[in-house]
Amino acid sequence: MRIVVQRSKEAKVTVAGEITGQIKQGFVLLVGVTHEDKDEDAVYLADKIANLRIFDDHDGKMNLSLLDVGGEILSVSQFTLYGDCRKGRRPNFMEAARPEQAVVLYEAFNQMLRDKGITVETGVFGAMMDVELINDGPVTLIVESK
Repeated sequence: MRIVVQRSKEAKVTVAGEITGQIKQGFVLLVGVTHEDKDEDAVYLADKIANLRIFDDHDGKMNLSLLDVGGEILSVSQFTLYGDCRKGRRPNFMEAARPEQAVVLYEAFNQMLRDKGITVETGVFGAMMDVELINDGPVTLIVESK
């Protein structure tokens, strides 16, 4: 799994003009799944994301986690994270998991975060979505399970 983590002050996702997920302070996660990913990848990343210390403490140092600050998550499925642009001008998406496999792992990952007490809002898997956010910092990281 590959996840782009964006620390945000607020964010929302809309599908066909309707808000499907909205958060205040927290993370916007763009979540990609490859065909080799298993449950253990989702477990590893849910723990990593929940405990990633990228919020400022009282000294202004990145020392607090999402759990420490009571942040929320906006999780958006993103198969294009596995787009290979090395050859030609059109990305190759062969490394992205098939939708029927990816949706199961994506939903399990989101539930693992909820089980940690984190509010998780989402877009609509496979839909065309508009994502709006105020990137805080900006702080943007790529976290992978392998």
